[in-house]
Amino acid sequence: MPNNKNIRQSLFILIGVSTLIRGFIAATLEFGNDEVYYYLYALYPDLSHFDHPPMVGFVIQLFTLNLKLDSEFFIRLASVIFGAINTFLAYRIGSKIKDEQTGFYAALLYTSSIYTFVIVGIFILPDTPQMLFWLLTVCIAIEIIAKKDISKADEKKMLLAGVTIGLGVLSKYTSVFLWAGIAGYIILYNREWLKKPALYFSALISIILFIPVIYWNVVNNFISLGYQGGRVNLLDSGFRPDYFLMEILGEFFYNNPVNFIIIYMALWVFIVNKRHYLSKENFRIIALIGLPLIATFIFLSFFRRTLPHWTGPGYTTLIFIAAPFIRETVKSKNILFPKLIKYSIILLFVVLVAGYSQINFGLIWNQSPTKVNISQIGNKDVSLDIYGWKQIGEKFTKLYKKDIKTGKIGADAVIISYRWFPLANIDYYVARPNHIKVLAIGPLYSIHKYATINRNRGGFHLDMDAYYITTSHDFYHADTVYHNYFERIEPADTIPVYRGGKLVMNAFIFRMLGLKDLPDDQWVEK
Repeated sequence: MPNNKNIRQSLFILIGVSTLIRGFIAATLEFGNDEVYYYLYALYPDLSHFDHPPMVGFVIQLFTLNLKLDSEFFIRLASVIFGAINTFLAYRIGSKIKDEQTGFYAALLYTSSIYTFVIVGIFILPDTPQMLFWLLTVCIAIEIIAKKDISKADEKKMLLAGVTIGLGVLSKYTSVFLWAGIAGYIILYNREWLKKPALYFSALISIILFIPVIYWNVVNNFISLGYQGGRVNLLDSGFRPDYFLMEILGEFFYNNPVNFIIIYMALWVFIVNKRHYLSKENFRIIALIGLPLIATFIFLSFFRRTLPHWTGPGYTTLIFIAAPFIRETVKSKNILFPKLIKYSIILLFVVLVAGYSQINFGLIWNQSPTKVNISQIGNKDVSLDIYGWKQIGEKFTKLYKKDIKTGKIGADAVIISYRWFPLANIDYYVARPNHIKVLAIGPLYSIHKYATINRNRGGFHLDMDAYYITTSHDFYHADTVYHNYFERIEPADTIPVYRGGKLVMNAFIFRMLGLKDLPDDQWVEK
């Protein structure tokens, strides 16, 4: 069996190498639609926001020194740093469950998950801070909630769990499943905690930390909670097995297919075959925290379109069932990298190389411009979600300066669009370098936070001029969207986007001159 010194050395090498890889990717990829939208949370901080609680914005502010360092690397830096911390926490949890070798296996499984390595560990999303607070809570829960003889130190840790869960819910609403899992275990298996005031004070701490979000929702007619509730509303939905299939396939891929199989093998062996490779107490804690989140969204997927990364914290928790299962299979062998985990890491590496190469060099989906309408080039290439906006921004700058110089558009012209994406990309890559305001005209469900940003940026006035930008990746003609709002709409330029020397997308720039009808304020009245 590897000695603990070798295990720890291997752990720090794993953390160091994975951090460097994630940092490199974070620095060299353009933002995706969601990421650049959450940048606005830091640019316009608030107690909460239309889509999510505020934590991701606060984290971006912290790691960018309040946006003084606003490159892709620094805006994503929290994800890279938290990823390193989370890998260590995975090791700590696995070690507490069984031994340090199990902890190392847990760290390897955490690293090889596409959800934790890429979505949480590179991209900046609400999941970034959520995962840190989620794992901190799991670490505390493993230590204390199964104990029958509860000490004062245990009670203090329960209070700390109230803090980590509260901060988790400030990151993403699904963190309430942490309390559901802990409460479920206590009610079913350890009612001694029900006699301890620390449990109730812990819950109170979580509620107090969440009060700013509640207050913001009260002031704004519960618009955020209502929006999220509408995403899981079943009343107006029919049975959709296609959504279910998409959810399962997404979970299979996001959590690494090898890890996904190992997790369900481990559950089967423990529950059905009754091979107890970890204590029943730890199995119950992990299962009650991880499985309800997964089961909830799988159920909802039969009726509503769900996103597979919503179940990510649940699958990450189940890593701590998979790790001791693997440990049990190699208990008599001197193995730091079991075969199954090697396959998992290799698959992650293949995905990283293929994904990075596709985004930057276009290995597939490069449609021939001669065979596709110029307004549809790249419309099937999902990798263009995070490519091309730098080129568009640089070329737009030349057009903008020329238009101002020749008087083709007003000096106070803005950029207007109808939906939060790709408007957030335009905001960061096109408007920000040119100090142009970006506004949105559209229904609230399309423009999201831009409803309040419109107010922050001074709103609209009659006769104002604006640019409208759309791409062949997601084309909507300016006349189709805004013909009722402006006196005149005219094409200004077509900007080609190249990748690997090939044309992969066009950006169409329109001038919209003379606003003649003020749009309604889509935000709720305070």
